[in-house]
Amino acid sequence: MTVTATADVRPLLFPDVEGVVARFLQDRRELAGIPVGSLPPPGFDGTQRAVVLTRLGGRFSDDDLLDLAELRIDSYGPDKVAAHALACSVRGLLPLITRVALADGVVLPDTTEIQGPCFSVDRRHSDAMRYLMKHRFAVVIGLRPA
Repeated sequence: MTVTATADVRPLLFPDVEGVVARFLQDRRELAGIPVGSLPPPGFDGTQRAVVLTRLGGRFSDDDLLDLAELRIDSYGPDKVAAHALACSVRGLLPLITRVALADGVVLPDTTEIQGPCFSVDRRHSDAMRYLMKHRFAVVIGLRPA
């Protein structure tokens, strides 16, 4: 009996979920002028408006070819009210990510809130007003182009 390999042997392509979500939020007029990214903006001291995304982990579902990525989303503001308002704005935008065409053909068919906005002290910036949230994003995984 001869066994012939017929499966594609190209590696899987896992998009940078932090970057994908950051670009989506950066493109929204509701967040115009607010820095969004995986790092705080230069000179950041915790008192400016900003949104910082951090991948916490997740898992790969090989049956569905989905990366179930978990992200923490930190929303900062000059005071507690402003930080909370920014968190609520981001929270309201995230469900829309499943309904738009994203850069590089990335597809996010689902997002789930794991934890809603929660005030949290930032040990790196003693004056920071920060609300954090946690969301899970389902990301369709494809094969790396040949």
